[in-house]
Amino acid sequence: MADKQISLPAKLINGGVAGLIGVTCVFPIDLAKTRLQNQQNGSRLYTSMSDCLIKTIRSEGYFGMYRGAAVNLTLVTPEKAIKLAANDFFRHHLSKDGKLTLFKEMLAGCGAGTCQVIVTTPMEMLKIQLQDAGRIAAQRKLMPETVAAGTVETKSPTAMQLTRELLREKGIAGLYKGLGATLLRDVPFSIIYFPLFANLNELGKRGAEGPAPFYVSFISGCLAGSTAAVAVNPVDVIKTRLQSLNRGSTEDTYSGVTDCIRKIMRNEGPSAFLKGAYCRALVIAPLFGIAQVVYFLGVGEFLLSFLPKKDN
Repeated sequence: MADKQISLPAKLINGGVAGLIGVTCVFPIDLAKTRLQNQQNGSRLYTSMSDCLIKTIRSEGYFGMYRGAAVNLTLVTPEKAIKLAANDFFRHHLSKDGKLTLFKEMLAGCGAGTCQVIVTTPMEMLKIQLQDAGRIAAQRKLMPETVAAGTVETKSPTAMQLTRELLREKGIAGLYKGLGATLLRDVPFSIIYFPLFANLNELGKRGAEGPAPFYVSFISGCLAGSTAAVAVNPVDVIKTRLQSLNRGSTEDTYSGVTDCIRKIMRNEGPSAFLKGAYCRALVIAPLFGIAQVVYFLGVGEFLLSFLPKKDN
């Protein structure tokens, strides 16, 4: 069979559009996930995802559920574009020498996850601060005993203020706090997600050469995404804790991944590593289901078709 070429610009556009649509749909659940994961024993403000969203709307209004969305929507375009396009790129080149084995599929996912972290870490760092600001503010009002004496209530910072502060105090490394934990989350996620999606999607193809129907791609993306999300949730909890800069006076601080694991195990028990797991599954499932549908619809190829063709 002739070697099929891939259009990297089209793949990047597909990934970006897919990410924008998906994140807009599921961002409130992602906010609940961050706040639930950051809660520690003695400072539990929310009992569940629905309780978190209800209290967020009551105290911060409807748009309080979209704290940090601007950062996510701005940076999710290159993040999703890099992840999906990189996986296609690696799969394409790894299949040149023969059949694309499961090991090669996992290797392609590993490469995609590694490339994605370049954009993911700063985005997650800023997003988590903005998402968690409402939890800290609510603690001041409803649980004043968890706030250090003499602490002055301040307005929630903007993404630009956080960026400037981190760059001034710690340089570019400040935006990459939690890089190790992000790698430990995103690389295994991609290793699990992409091969699982490809094989599930393959089962729904109409013929040997024909693409799978859009609903098969959607279901495959949802199943593969939720499976991978739950599998790496313990590392996501660690990453969220390490990247959170503001805490209540009774909450632990961590010096690194090992210290975080040790303190969580000692103070909260193993079940703490599953905090926000169902929220994360609810975020990732439709996010990647929508992403794969948009991706396979070929939006990028359609848009690029309007550009003037170069004469040969």
